Amino acid sequence: MDFTRYKKGTASVWAGEMYSFSEGSHTPPIYNSVTFAYDDLDEWYEAARGNRPGHIYSRNTNPTVQVLEEKIRVLENAEAAISFATGMAAISNTLFALLKPGDRVVSIKDSYGGTSKIFLEYLPKFNIEVQLCETTDHEEIEREIAKGCQLVYLESPTNPTLKIIDLKRIALAAKKAGAVTVADNTFATPINQDPLELGVDIVVHSATKFLGGHSDTLCGLICGKKELVGRVFQFREINGASLHPETAYNVIRGMKTLELRVERHNDNAMKIATYLSRHPKVDEVFYPGLESHHGHEIAKRQMYGFGGILSFTLKGGYEEVKALLHNMKFVHLAASLGSVNTLAGPPRTTSHVELTEEQRRQLGISESLIRYSAGIENAEDLIGDLEKALTF
Repeated sequence: MDFTRYKKGTASVWAGEMYSFSEGSHTPPIYNSVTFAYDDLDEWYEAARGNRPGHIYSRNTNPTVQVLEEKIRVLENAEAAISFATGMAAISNTLFALLKPGDRVVSIKDSYGGTSKIFLEYLPKFNIEVQLCETTDHEEIEREIAKGCQLVYLESPTNPTLKIIDLKRIALAAKKAGAVTVADNTFATPINQDPLELGVDIVVHSATKFLGGHSDTLCGLICGKKELVGRVFQFREINGASLHPETAYNVIRGMKTLELRVERHNDNAMKIATYLSRHPKVDEVFYPGLESHHGHEIAKRQMYGFGGILSFTLKGGYEEVKALLHNMKFVHLAASLGSVNTLAGPPRTTSHVELTEEQRRQLGISESLIRYSAGIENAEDLIGDLEKALTF
C-alpha cells in the first residue's frame, strides 16, 4: 500500500500490518521459530535464493521482524530497511559493510560516544582514514569531502550538544564526491525529520530510544537505498547481529504511539528549555527550538519539530551537576533517552562514558553539561521539579 498520501501517525499504526495475520490476530504474532519448514524442496530453494517470498532462518529474516522493518521503511519513505540487535549494531554493521581498507570517512566531532570510539579507535585499525570536522563548520566539512572520501557520517541534532547540520547541503557535497551519506536520525525520529528527502542515502536509528519509547527493549534500524541496505544485510547475515522477534514486537507496539509521544516530547522540551534559558544558575541551554540556538534557522528548514532532548551547562562544575541531579524527583539518572519517563545525566555517565575526560574535552563536551530527555509527564510538574532542585 502507498502510504505517501497519509500522515505519519497513520503509517505508524498501519504500515506492515495491512493484511490479516494467522488465526485472525489483529496484532503481529511473535514468531519465535528459529527455522521455517517447507513441504516442497523447490519452493524451499527458491525462497532461500530470494526468488520468492518466504523465511528460512530467523538470523536472516523473520515474519515479526519483517513487520517492524516495513514500518520504519514506510515512515522514512525508504526503498528498504533492516533491523539489528542494538543501535550500535546498526551503526557498526553499516560502517564495516560499506567500508574497506584504504577508504576515507568524513564525519563530525559531536557524534555519539560509541560512534566516536569506532571512528577514533576501530576504523583506523583497518586502515580506514577518518577525518572529524568541527560539527557546524559546513565549509570545513565540504572541503574535506571534496578531497575525496567514500562515506560521510552525520548526526543532527547531535548527541549530547544538540548541534544542527544542514543535511541537504552536506549530502549534496557528498553526492558530488561520489560518497555515501549516512545520518543518525535517533534524536529527531521520522516524525520530526526526513533525512532521505534531504538527500541522505542511509538513515540510522537506535530504536531503543524514541521508536520503542519505553526503555524496555534494545533495537537498531537502518533504511535507505535498496542496494546499500542490501550490502549491509549481507554483512549482518554473517555478522549475526539480528533482532529477536519478541524485541521486534515491543518496538512495533511502541511505534504505534510514536507521533503522539513525540508531539508531547517536543512540547515539554521546548517549555523546559525556555525555562532553563532564563534561570540564573544555568550558563547555557542547547535546544534547536530556541531562537538563540546557533542552528535554529537550519533546524526550522529541515525539521518539523525540535525533539525531546535538550542539554544545558550549569554555572560551576561537576559538583553543581551532582547537586542538581540528586535533588530532582521526576527523573531517572540513567544512560538512555527517548523514554516516556524523563531521564537525565552528564555525558561522563551517558553518551560519552566510553571516552576519557580528555577525549570529551577535545570534543568540546564540558563536565558541567547535563543531557535531559524530557518524558511525557506534565511539563509544569517537570519545571517545578527543576525549580526546586536548582535551589542548591
